[in-house]
Amino acid sequence: MATSNARSVFMGPRLRRLRRDLGLTQADMAADLEISAPYVALLERNQRPMTADMLLRLARTYTIDLADLAGDGGADHTARMNSILKEPMFSDIDIPALEISDLAVSYPGMTEAFLRLYTAYREEQLALADRRATALAGVASSSGADSFDANDPVVEVRRFLAVRRNNFANIDDAAERLFQITAGPSGFIERLKVRHNLRVRYLPPDVMLDSVRRLDRHRKQLLLEDSLDTASLHFQLAQQLAYLEMEDEMSSAFEAGKFSTKSAELLARRALAGYAAAALIMPYSAFAKAAETRHYDLEALARQFGTSFEQTAHRVTTLQRPGQEKVPFFLIRVDPAGNISKLLDGAGFPFAKHGGACPLWSVHGVFRTPRQIVTQWLELPDGQRFFSIARTVTAGGGSFGAVRVERAIAVGCAAEHAGQLIYARDESGPRADAPTPIGVACRVCHRPRCTARSALPIGRELLPDDFRRLSVPFGFSAD
Repeated sequence: MATSNARSVFMGPRLRRLRRDLGLTQADMAADLEISAPYVALLERNQRPMTADMLLRLARTYTIDLADLAGDGGADHTARMNSILKEPMFSDIDIPALEISDLAVSYPGMTEAFLRLYTAYREEQLALADRRATALAGVASSSGADSFDANDPVVEVRRFLAVRRNNFANIDDAAERLFQITAGPSGFIERLKVRHNLRVRYLPPDVMLDSVRRLDRHRKQLLLEDSLDTASLHFQLAQQLAYLEMEDEMSSAFEAGKFSTKSAELLARRALAGYAAAALIMPYSAFAKAAETRHYDLEALARQFGTSFEQTAHRVTTLQRPGQEKVPFFLIRVDPAGNISKLLDGAGFPFAKHGGACPLWSVHGVFRTPRQIVTQWLELPDGQRFFSIARTVTAGGGSFGAVRVERAIAVGCAAEHAGQLIYARDESGPRADAPTPIGVACRVCHRPRCTARSALPIGRELLPDDFRRLSVPFGFSAD
């Protein structure tokens, strides 16, 4: 007896969604397709497979494309589920890949419910960690100088991005579609003119009144500061296009967050618009391929896409689309005083919740060698190792006397991924077997022999120096 290896196709949820979108009852659809209403119900509950004949009837009756009805076969949900189920908390559960695919295809509603629950769990997990850090900081500093506001809008947005690994696939998809229409930055001005009836004008800083971009709807013009460099100009044009044409995608991503203040909402919306702008200039598929081909050479990628070093460094932190993940990076930006103004974590680096980063990290020393890339192997007290790339970047300027702000950024990844980076292949660079021992922050670092220490670790007692003065700033027992 002959057997068939073909798997039955179940499309119940998609059939139900189609029927509801058309405003039909099961009886209405049954009459249109010349089948019984109970059979429609069985199809929608996945108790009967969708036959090729039935697919053709649907396509002819409702004038729809078979590809649209079939969708992506749950590919996006499957990829997201696979990514989440790699978490250590699921390591003892044997879940075959076929089961995950079947769940995503046959029960997209249940899959989406699981994904939402997991996202909410991750957000609450990070919020709990922040609350614990707050309590710890309160013990460490009676003055409250190191206290941490759990409702800090900046921290809320950082947590929002971290939970989602700084990746928004729906925004990337919309950006790629728009990129195909505009052909990249060269077509942004034409798109604004044709689609939105907006004329782009360039005005000097004193006329712009402290703005680099302003949309004048009354006069139907987009005003840009004329001293912007090319990379910044393209970014501002792309960001305005994102606000005008990608509102649905940004709103969908935004609504998934739970923000406690209006400031947090505005910061999150601005972050998503910035993400969309970068995706318009550096489309995910093309940028991810180029990043791998060039072994994550940030300067070469910046030249290829006409972007700044910082824009490029920021974009490599977003390459975590489920099913198409690349090297996971973290990014930190600091000023000469050690203030952190940007922090994105996609590589599991334990950034300090309070105070600055470790002074032994090269991100604080690159101000001595402006515009030069400095690489460094890092080792944390628990033995975790990371590879870091640091360089200074400049904001502002553009004319004589204009204020310039120098900052340093560091991009890094876990040691196991460093081999994919061109920087780690430099034989004259730092050695992987001789990493710099750093801490997350002085108050939570218990290395006893650190000469760069600026504070006593939490929970440790200072040793008396009546008869012995140690060479380190704060001597404490190593026990």
